[in-house]
Amino acid sequence: MSFSLSGKTAIVTGAAAGLGLAIARHLADRGCNVMCADIDETRLESELGDEARAEGPIRIFAGDLCQKLTITNLLSATYDAFDRVDILVNASRKVTASDVLNPDEDAVELMWRQNVLTSLRLSQMVAKRMIQAAEKAGGEPGRMIGSIINLSSIAAQRVQPTLLGYAMASAAIEQMTRTLAVVLAGQGIRVNAIAIGSVMTASLQSVLREQPDFRDRIEAGTPLGRIAGPDELAETVQYLASDASRFVTGQVLTVDGGRGLLDVVAAPAF
Repeated sequence: MSFSLSGKTAIVTGAAAGLGLAIARHLADRGCNVMCADIDETRLESELGDEARAEGPIRIFAGDLCQKLTITNLLSATYDAFDRVDILVNASRKVTASDVLNPDEDAVELMWRQNVLTSLRLSQMVAKRMIQAAEKAGGEPGRMIGSIINLSSIAAQRVQPTLLGYAMASAAIEQMTRTLAVVLAGQGIRVNAIAIGSVMTASLQSVLREQPDFRDRIEAGTPLGRIAGPDELAETVQYLASDASRFVTGQVLTVDGGRGLLDVVAAPAF
């Protein structure tokens, strides 16, 4: 089995910061061509502009992927730059607090639109282009032609009242992953998700600076006793994108240091 991504092309959303940026750079370092997409053009240019202009494996695309036309333009830009798409990483995700008793502040509609519908629409359009390209190339029936990887959260399986919208969106992403996996399996496209726990991104670092005791609480609730680094998640993405996982589809791979295994009450049931 090979973890190599040499010669492959990936689209990574949310690539201007955080996990998306870490994933994009990790894939590029492993020989993958990467189209880095994000709505934040200023930050995208600041983080990746020089690399994109160096005619290396990285290109950037700025736009609002909630709009179907923007998705079409992203695909056109990717094929113009690299002539193919083998991997899609839906790493763009927004985490917004919810007020469960206030419909105007429950964040459900916002999370559904930005976290779920955008990933679904992009997955649909990328899958169609992958299939069209494979048919045009006349490849052998049954061969794997692509991998779609979604980012979910352990919030999908745990009740966090202040994250109602985000938790609901994460659960929807996992079901979307399973459904697309079944539908696209016959076309040679694998679809998987990664349910993440706490990862040390810039946004989490900001939270920890304001709430120093929060780090102790996270680590105490994680059997491995620490917070993951972005590269650890990126390595999981590499596995799911590579031929090493060629018989893996429809799975939600939890990467949380064992946090989801603990009973927070820490007491036996009688």
